[in-house]
Amino acid sequence: MTVTTYRVEGMTCGHCVSSVTAEVSRVEGVTAVEVDLTAKLVTVTSGAPLDDAAVGAAVDEAGYELAGRAEAPAGAAGTGACCGSGGCS
Repeated sequence: MTVTTYRVEGMTCGHCVSSVTAEVSRVEGVTAVEVDLTAKLVTVTSGAPLDDAAVGAAVDEAGYELAGRAEAPAGAAGTGACCGSGGCS
């Protein structure tokens, strides 16, 4: 499992959250999407590392701008310390 958090610019309401969630969920390999509107963060869970360009294209399709990777919110799984799976490098 891979968890990656991105900064997304332009989101201002619940409709924005729904649009970004729907488009990013369509990216191959994505298993979950969480959007923090206040922090302007999108946390994406996938079975394997994702191509940032694919996530960026999905965010763009939703009408917003991917501003790059961000530090994960406190308590997010799969970020920072090793998960213990043995696959970390």
